[in-house]
Amino acid sequence: MITIKDIAARLQVSPSTVGRALADDARISAAMKQKVQEVANELGYVANRAARMMRGVSSNLVGLVVPDIRNSFYSTIAHALSKCLEQEGYQLTLSETDDDRQTELRQIRELTSANVAGIIIVPSAKPHAESVRLLGMTPHIQLLRKHASLGEQWFGIDDVQALYQPTRHLVDLGHRRIAYIGSSAELPTGAARLKGFREALAGAGSPCEGIEELGAPGSSEFARDALRRMLALPAPPTALVVGSVLHTFSVLEELLASGVSVPERLSVAGFSDELAFRWWGPGLTTVGLPVSELATACGLWFVHRMKQKVPSGAPYSSISPPTLIVRGSTRRHP
Repeated sequence: MITIKDIAARLQVSPSTVGRALADDARISAAMKQKVQEVANELGYVANRAARMMRGVSSNLVGLVVPDIRNSFYSTIAHALSKCLEQEGYQLTLSETDDDRQTELRQIRELTSANVAGIIIVPSAKPHAESVRLLGMTPHIQLLRKHASLGEQWFGIDDVQALYQPTRHLVDLGHRRIAYIGSSAELPTGAARLKGFREALAGAGSPCEGIEELGAPGSSEFARDALRRMLALPAPPTALVVGSVLHTFSVLEELLASGVSVPERLSVAGFSDELAFRWWGPGLTTVGLPVSELATACGLWFVHRMKQKVPSGAPYSSISPPTLIVRGSTRRHP
């Protein structure tokens, strides 16, 4: 294995000079750093990350902690962050929690034990106290969801408007029995989306009935069951708005399987603008979310903070607006 001593011998300098050059130490000239890097590349030198961690040196790894990588929200975020961080000399490492606070704690422990440069997290509903403590000692930023115990630095989407806009669209089309299938209100995003749904109904100008089914954001079976229950009601809804990506996919699958005519029997508005939603049936009316742009902005801000060693704690929020996209799955109620 090639070591720092081998590089030093080739350049006829001390190992400490090579070590400092590889660590981008300000005491080493740019010319020497370039020479060291060229020889290191030529010899195939690989930095000993474990040794660096033993010396207390943070790595170039940035942890991304998300609930469910199957959700296109999070895979899009991971891709955008990976590209953004790579350009700045950092490498993204991905951890999945399944929205379980104990799993979340275990992932955070592993990341902090590896001396990661920072952590970007979509937190669970109730982070463990130990998770809060560990994150308090590590540069971190919350993404999409915001939990007060984890600080006031957050990049997110206006989740109230993300449900207000499609619900208001259905109200304006004359629908007065409107159903909502969405995430549990225990999650901050779920609570905000439910608020948007209710506010749109309350502002309708004439009485509206809201039918609500709330469940786990990653449960496709919940969404299917909820739709079946709604359609079996004596007075079923004439319109449906969905509050998560995975629930939207599940609802669309169930509508096809049950032969429900959209929008003739049921007007449907989904969540997020996936490619498949544009091709589904008459085209799905949905709310577009700037997820990739949001992730890139979060990554750039976080990198700047880490490089400048800005003290944590100062509140910072960035909220991106959603956009209603109207297609053929919604129509005026007769």
